[in-house]
Amino acid sequence: MANKVFCPKLLKNLGFHVRRLNSAPSPLSAVPPLNFTGDFNAVEPAQQINTTLHHHHDHHNIINFDDVKELFYGVPTTKLIRSSMTLQMAAIDPMVDLGMWVMNSKLMEMPIFREVILGFVKNTFYEHFCAGKDLTEARRTVTNLSDSGLKAMLDYGVEHATDNESCEQSTAAFIQTIESTKSLPESSASFVVAKITAICTPRLLKRMSDLLRWEQKDPSFNLPWKRESLPLFAESSPVYHTCSKPEPLSVEEERDLQLAHERLRKICEKCLEHEVPLLIDAEDTTIQPAIDYFAYSAAIKYHKDDQPLIFGTIQAYLKDAKERMVIAKKAAEKMGVPMGFKLVRGAYMCSEKELASTLGFNSPIHDSIEQTHACFNSCAEFMIEEIANGSGAVVLATHNIESGKLAATKAIDLGIKDERQNLQFAQLYGMADGLSFGLRNAGFQVSKYLPFGPVEQIMHYLMRRAEENRGMLSTSAFDRQLMRKELSRRFEVATS
Repeated sequence: MANKVFCPKLLKNLGFHVRRLNSAPSPLSAVPPLNFTGDFNAVEPAQQINTTLHHHHDHHNIINFDDVKELFYGVPTTKLIRSSMTLQMAAIDPMVDLGMWVMNSKLMEMPIFREVILGFVKNTFYEHFCAGKDLTEARRTVTNLSDSGLKAMLDYGVEHATDNESCEQSTAAFIQTIESTKSLPESSASFVVAKITAICTPRLLKRMSDLLRWEQKDPSFNLPWKRESLPLFAESSPVYHTCSKPEPLSVEEERDLQLAHERLRKICEKCLEHEVPLLIDAEDTTIQPAIDYFAYSAAIKYHKDDQPLIFGTIQAYLKDAKERMVIAKKAAEKMGVPMGFKLVRGAYMCSEKELASTLGFNSPIHDSIEQTHACFNSCAEFMIEEIANGSGAVVLATHNIESGKLAATKAIDLGIKDERQNLQFAQLYGMADGLSFGLRNAGFQVSKYLPFGPVEQIMHYLMRRAEENRGMLSTSAFDRQLMRKELSRRFEVATS
C-alpha cells in the first residue's frame, strides 16, 4: 500500500483530538462490551475461565497489536485521520446528550436547521458508522471491506414497525438486501441481519411474550397458535413482566401473527436460495421471548443440511444467558437441528434495571461488568467446545480484546481456527478496527456489522446505538491509540 503524504500540521494537531499514547488506558480496560446481552455455571470466575482457555497457548500473544503497519495495511491515511477524529467526538458524553436532545426537539421541524444537522451527521458519524444510503453505496463499502480481508453483515436499518403495511415494506427491503448479495464479491457477505420488530409490531411481540411467560409459569396454559420451537426460558429466567394471566390473542392478533410467520418464511427461503445465513437481532426482555420463538421455530424448519441458516442472539449481560443458551443448544442437538448463535453482551442495561426496579424485582442484568465478561467468556467457551465436537455455530460479537484473545486461544488449542462457517468474530463497522484486523491477521474470519439506509432513517438508529453504547464509545481510546501510532509511523516514512 502506498503511503500518502499528509499535512504535518494536521498530525501535530491530532493531539487535540486523540488521547496521547502514554495516557491511554490499557487495552483490557479500554475496550468495553458490545451493544453496540443458573446453574450451568453461567457465571464462572474469570480466573477459572482464563486458566481453561489458555491451557496450551499464551493468549496475550495470539493477536499482535504491536505491528501497526501490518495491523492497518490496506487502510488509507485519510480514513485513519477521519476515523480517529470521529471516534473522539463520539466518545464525548455531552455530544451524545446534545445529539439526543436535538433529534427530539422541535428544531428538527425547521427546514434550514434540519438540513444543517443532517449534513453534519452525514459527513461525520453516518459516514463512519454506516455503509451508505442504499444498496449501491453499501456495495462499495462491502467491496472495500472484502479487499481488506473482512466480511460484511448487511443490516438494513429499519425496525419497530407500526402496522402490517410497514411490516410488508420492511420484508421487501430485507428480501432486496438478500438478493443483492449475488452481485457482491464472492463470499463477502457473511450474514443478512433482520429485526423481528420490523416484520411484527412490538405491540404484538409484547402480547406474545406475556403469553409465553405465563405458559412458563403454568405449563397447562394452552397457546393454540404456538408452533414447534426450542426452549425459550430457563429456571432462572425473569418472568416478572407478566403479573397476571393475559387474555388470549384475538382473532385479529392471530391473523397478524400468521402474517408475520409468512414474512419470515419468505425471508428464510430467500436466504436459502442465495446461500446467506440470517442473523436475528435481540431486543429487551419485554419482547425477547417472542423474538426467540420466531428465531427458534424458523431454525427448526430452515437449515442447509448440517449448517444452520438462522442465528439467534444471546445477550451475556443477562443472568440467565448461559443457562438459556445451553438448554436451547442441547434441545436443538437432540432434535437434529443445527443452531447458530450470535453472542453479545447487551445494550438495554438502563431500561432493564429501571423496569425491574419499578416492578419491585432485582435486575436481570449481572451485578458487575466483571460478571458480564465472565459470562460472555463462559458462553464462548461452551460454544467453541460444541463446535470442536462437531455441533453448532457461533458469532462472537465483541469489542473486548481480552474476550477476543481468550476465544481465539481456545479455538487454536482445539484446532478449529479454520472452521470459518462455524466460528466467526464480529465488530460494529467503524468500531474496534484494531481487534478486527488483529483477529484477521491471526487467521480468523471477521465480519463488520454494517447498517445502511437513508440518512434520515438511519439517524435515529445511530443515536439509539450511541445512547445504548455510550460506554463503548467513551472507551474507544485503544483504537485511537493504535491509529495515532500508525499515523505517526506513516508520517515518518513520508518525510524521511
